[in-house]
Amino acid sequence: MKITAIRRPSSLVEEVCERLLEIIRNTPEEEDFWLPPERVLAEKLGVSRTVVREATKRLEQRGMLDVQHGTGTKVIRKFHQPLSDSLSMLISDVPERLRQLNEVRLAIEPEAARLAALRATDKQLKIIEAAHQRLLDAQDGQDAIEADLAWHRAVVQASGNQILRLILDSLGDLGMESRLRTIGRIGKTPALHQHGQVLEALLRRDATAAADAMKNHILAAGRDMQLESAQNPVRKKPKPTASEKTASRPAAS
Repeated sequence: MKITAIRRPSSLVEEVCERLLEIIRNTPEEEDFWLPPERVLAEKLGVSRTVVREATKRLEQRGMLDVQHGTGTKVIRKFHQPLSDSLSMLISDVPERLRQLNEVRLAIEPEAARLAALRATDKQLKIIEAAHQRLLDAQDGQDAIEADLAWHRAVVQASGNQILRLILDSLGDLGMESRLRTIGRIGKTPALHQHGQVLEALLRRDATAAADAMKNHILAAGRDMQLESAQNPVRKKPKPTASEKTASRPAAS
């Protein structure tokens, strides 16, 4: 005789979480979106305010909502957990940490640019253009760094790949650290020029050119951080083996 386990019904709180998640998923990420007040949500969902309160609390703990008491509940979508603290402990040497970050960016961002050229909506392209203009208009180093980060986020967002976006967001603090050594040290002009090349390729929907331009941009950032030698290590010529030494000797006459 086969006995199967009884499926436990989901709780009201879990059902409300799923309803709210559906609302969040269907809201464009570019919009500044607030949930309706707790009382309104409770009425529309047919549950108590206590259930709504517990559901929003759970979603806040998952990084999807920001419950601001006295103001409302804002959708923030911070699904990632910054890796900076963990990476600082794992890789204490700053240049080495930044070198490895650049390797990760080389693996991710050219492909994100390629996908963005193929998939970006007209609205997303305008957001990328606006971020480029923001960098152009930046009056100080901090504004320029924030504009640069926003531009890269916009390109990855336009790729349509949410996992790429999540990975890049988790590296955001490290990205700030790297920009302090590039824009903070040599200014925004190189980044503006390189961003412009990526942007032109995106507007032409040229996926290959967009990927190549992004790759060149990140390689240039590595050079600006003086990581070039680490990214392209000079390999020492191996010592010849005994047989190679013998073969290289002139034959006896």
